[in-house]
Amino acid sequence: MYHQQYYQPMQQYNTLAWHETLELHELVAFSSIGLMKLKNALVEIQCPTLKSIYIQTIKELEMNIKELLQFYPSTPRNEDDTREMDKAFYAGDLLAFSKTAVRNYAVAITETATPELRNVLAKQIQLAINCHARIFNYMYERSYYPSYNLPKLLNNDVNLAQKALSM
Repeated sequence: MYHQQYYQPMQQYNTLAWHETLELHELVAFSSIGLMKLKNALVEIQCPTLKSIYIQTIKELEMNIKELLQFYPSTPRNEDDTREMDKAFYAGDLLAFSKTAVRNYAVAITETATPELRNVLAKQIQLAINCHARIFNYMYERSYYPSYNLPKLLNNDVNLAQKALSM
């Protein structure tokens, strides 16, 4: 097969590459925050069908996180860290929201034909970018998002994922 000559099994490598480690980080952090939110919301859901959908989604997210965590020993890191989980959770949730807002505004702007709407969206995307900068700086200053320290960043992911799984 053509692709087999280019793709080697992971056991040939001691660690994941930096770029895939960062993608792994993004997925684990995003999934862990989402899992915590779904588990907290589950008690409020009265509709049996919707509750069933939530339960299935929770099970799938738990499985996904567990599978992804299996790759963490192969990431280029070796530090241990603890943190204030509640503050970090809420800050991470706002960070994820602000990233998504910037992406959504960018897509909306490219679909806009009306100049007045485009101007409003351009103003609002800048507010979303500023929001992202504020929450990123807050998290960075408190080591909740140590973006320049990959080992610490990955340890934070593991702590967050373990908390989400244990809820």
